[in-house]
Amino acid sequence: MKQPRVKIARAIADRTLKQGVSRRFSKEIAAYLLTERRVNELDSILRDVQADWAADGHVEVLASSANPLTATVKADIARLVKRLVPDAKRIMVTETRDPSVIGGVRLNLADRQLDLSIQTKLNKFKQLVVTGKD
Repeated sequence: MKQPRVKIARAIADRTLKQGVSRRFSKEIAAYLLTERRVNELDSILRDVQADWAADGHVEVLASSANPLTATVKADIARLVKRLVPDAKRIMVTETRDPSVIGGVRLNLADRQLDLSIQTKLNKFKQLVVTGKD
């Protein structure tokens, strides 16, 4: 019988909150998804896991930037996320490289995104100039 995606995500969230994420457990999840032909659900399952973590006060934020983030920038991101999610007990900043982010950073949480990239700021400026608004 096919298990509901949210049930799979909850089981993953429960185990990883208690024991952390290990390479072995990641391989077990990958094997399960391959065997059950559910690999296409991976992104949705990961979002559900993030949401379950957040419900337990553990917020993961994916920070995409072109360059490595310094400890200071990661701390700034954590403070910003704490303002967005005041109930957070723990904030984990996971860094990803994205060469399309020319400068700045894009933040992805389970339920929202915050784009602080230079490209977005330039587009906003361009829009304001075209419309003539301050």
